Amino acid sequence: MSHPDYRLNLRSLGTPRGVSSLVGPHGVGASPGDKKSKNKNTRGKKKSIFETYMSKEDVSEGLKRGTLIQGVLRINPKKFHEAFIPSPDGDRDIFIDGVVARNRALNGDLVVVKLLPEEQWKVIKPESNDKETEGAYESDLPEELCGSHLLQQSLKACNDSPDVIIEAQFDDSDSEDGHGNTPNSLVDGVKKLSVCVHEKGRSFWHIPHESREEMPGDLRRMFRRRPVMGTGEEGAGAPVTKDENTLMSQDARASPEKSLQRSAKVVYILEKKHSRAATGFLKLLADKNSELFRKYALFSPSDHRVPRIYVPLKDCPQDFVTRPKDYANTLFICRIVDWKEDSNFALGQLAKSLGQAGEIEPETEGILTEYGVDFSDFPSEVLECLPQGLPWTIPPEEFRKRRDLRKDCIFTIDPSTARDLDDALSCKSLADGNFEVGVHIADVSYFVPEGSSLDSVAAERATSVYLVQKVVPMLPRLLCEELCSLNPMTDKLTFSVIWTLTPRGKILSEWFGRTVIRSCTKLSYEHAQSMIESPTRKIPEKELPPISPEHSGEEVHRAVLTLHGIAKELRKQRFADGALRLDQLKLAFTLDRETGLPQGCHIYEYRDSNKLVEEFMLLANMAVAREIHRAFPERALLRRHPPPQTKMLNDLMEFCEQLGLPMDFSSAGALNKSLTETFGDDKYSLARKEVLTNMCSRPMQMALYFCAGTLRDPAQFRHYALNVPLYTHFTSPIRRFADVMVHRLLAAALGYREPPDMEPNVLQKRADHCNDRRMASKRVQELSTGLFFAILVKESGPLESEAMVLGVLNQAFDVLVLRYGVQKRIYCNALPLRSHHFQKVGKKPELTLVWEPEDLEQEPVQQVVTIFSLVEVVLRAEATALKYSAVLKRPGTEGLLDPQEKQGCDHHSDQRED
Repeated sequence: MSHPDYRLNLRSLGTPRGVSSLVGPHGVGASPGDKKSKNKNTRGKKKSIFETYMSKEDVSEGLKRGTLIQGVLRINPKKFHEAFIPSPDGDRDIFIDGVVARNRALNGDLVVVKLLPEEQWKVIKPESNDKETEGAYESDLPEELCGSHLLQQSLKACNDSPDVIIEAQFDDSDSEDGHGNTPNSLVDGVKKLSVCVHEKGRSFWHIPHESREEMPGDLRRMFRRRPVMGTGEEGAGAPVTKDENTLMSQDARASPEKSLQRSAKVVYILEKKHSRAATGFLKLLADKNSELFRKYALFSPSDHRVPRIYVPLKDCPQDFVTRPKDYANTLFICRIVDWKEDSNFALGQLAKSLGQAGEIEPETEGILTEYGVDFSDFPSEVLECLPQGLPWTIPPEEFRKRRDLRKDCIFTIDPSTARDLDDALSCKSLADGNFEVGVHIADVSYFVPEGSSLDSVAAERATSVYLVQKVVPMLPRLLCEELCSLNPMTDKLTFSVIWTLTPRGKILSEWFGRTVIRSCTKLSYEHAQSMIESPTRKIPEKELPPISPEHSGEEVHRAVLTLHGIAKELRKQRFADGALRLDQLKLAFTLDRETGLPQGCHIYEYRDSNKLVEEFMLLANMAVAREIHRAFPERALLRRHPPPQTKMLNDLMEFCEQLGLPMDFSSAGALNKSLTETFGDDKYSLARKEVLTNMCSRPMQMALYFCAGTLRDPAQFRHYALNVPLYTHFTSPIRRFADVMVHRLLAAALGYREPPDMEPNVLQKRADHCNDRRMASKRVQELSTGLFFAILVKESGPLESEAMVLGVLNQAFDVLVLRYGVQKRIYCNALPLRSHHFQKVGKKPELTLVWEPEDLEQEPVQQVVTIFSLVEVVLRAEATALKYSAVLKRPGTEGLLDPQEKQGCDHHSDQRED
């Protein structure tokens, strides 16, 4: 809808971001090139705010000629007027400034952009102190790089590699002064500048807060109020300072020390990957006399990257208009159905009321819906594909087609509460001193016929989604937890990789095939760890799970010790060959069994038993990748990990040089060696390593599934973190559809079935879908962890911890909170300071804080904050639902609170790197 009142004041207010390139003499309403409207009477006509999308033909031609660029849109979650797409050449991201330039595309959409003229590119000034010229990535770190993975309640997240959570991403940090910047731990900053002639003579107007709700987003930002205590929340007071929306004159571009960031506008949406669903709150429109007021309510999304939405009043609760305050804390789901060129707001339909904001289940359902996760019950046509006669037994003919390993000592190692056991291990001593080692994976493809309804639903879901308190499975529970799960002392269908290995882990022979196994016991990681730590002690029967009578505890203990010895050798060789690992702090929660609320949390400890399983899963995945690529060089489904983004890596290199850190970024192996050898093992050194590991995760790209026939250069097949030429996912078919596809390829390679008849481009589309759903799943997991941590702070806070500074800005600094692994921004205006002063010592940023004395007779206390400073912080819940802020403890005050008691968590991480 048009907003004539706001447009009337546009020239005197200054130009909102993203509108400058589109504003002509007619204000926001004029489209680019709309010359005719100057002389026409346009009364009664709606003027376009957004450009009309280009035709498919013009887009196709432009992409071929290279005049247009395509990429996935990333909108900065804390400065939602800023968006980016990756540069095809791996250089600095291409910048898209403002809602208008974004042209109705939402976060995650595959868009086509056209570069703006160079005079409209963003100006970057290296000396400034807010370097955030790249888009805010939401957890791009691939799990193969991490080793520390998602923690989950009561159900095993995965076998060889749960998706990683980067806990730093769930902070609610805003800009340096509390307004919308994302935190950045690299070199101190670069101000966001854009060219506009409206630099001088800008006025600021006060508009009542309720009226701002209906303003276009770009205008609304110009009237944000100052933050209260640095929380990023709005408080009463003055408009935004000029510093925040600085506009750059043409003369400034000529300055030799400045560089330009290519800027663009969206001209087409190739694929709407965003779900177009959002959670948020309902509000009445401000103007009660308008025609709109009688027809629509305003939906305000919690995610500010989604536009505000007009929803028909008929969709709203019957008494909403008369009792709107009753719904002030009610969370709703709304779906965008249209967004016209002439409207700042989208049109939508209210899908449902979730419940009270701040409660676990409504918030969780909102997260799942926003990210397009299908958590509905499986339909009857899917359940009909499952075996109907229960209890199900393996048909006799299957034994004739498979290698029978039921008498072998085979066992699982999983979290103690896991129910979906999809991998098992075996180890037999051979007469010549070598060992026969097997990895046995649930044969899920046997139960999922290709082309069936079950296959279609599993392919669409593509992955199980693990939340803190529950799992949304890819497959029906009958398969996940019973028929496919490798439960002990029952016959199970498996796909196995069996090697002859030397004690040093050298492969002498390799066998792939379908098998039948009978696991003799279900070990937890704790059981396996106790065996590793007590190599000579006979572990009492009462300390072990039940073991089948054909095997003994001593036999299992010997097998675990042998596997541990080989795994250590494999691991040592892997890192000698140039692999990289970025371990990051991960949270485990203790949940109240009755209420489900978090009672406490602790950092999960990654131990030798986790590493044991991880090494053999990696070995199996690499072996299967080689086998399917050998058999089907054009149709193999593989997994690649591109090298880090060049520009961000260069920034990190510069940062480390400024701090005098001897880091080698020339390869994955060199970086890993630097991280493991640069730091000692005292508390301060370990904290510095955590901070630097966090920084090194920033330039890393996502690992991606792909079809080998769609990439012509084999160098692009490589996996950067593992430093191997070929890799795939084979070991978790219960939770990943990509693994099911790989099982089918391996079966065809071994002659069990016909070769795949899908063309490479069709397989690539499936790979793309798996990538999209994995990314959504990863984000949902992070948000779930963030939800539970925020509730913990609210219920049990304030929480205190040591923290290490990882970035310093003019009026704020970022810290990694060491006890909880979260990253927060601390604002100077949230502290009782007499003054604060920013300076650079050499190239190193430094903030000097002068604390107001608690006693008038005392002298002010001075505190210097710089990179790697160790400080004490307090996390406190805010009045706003599920928000918490961090403040610095005054130097010299009492020590930290007692640490959260590490209670027996009933959910644990499966720490397998894959």
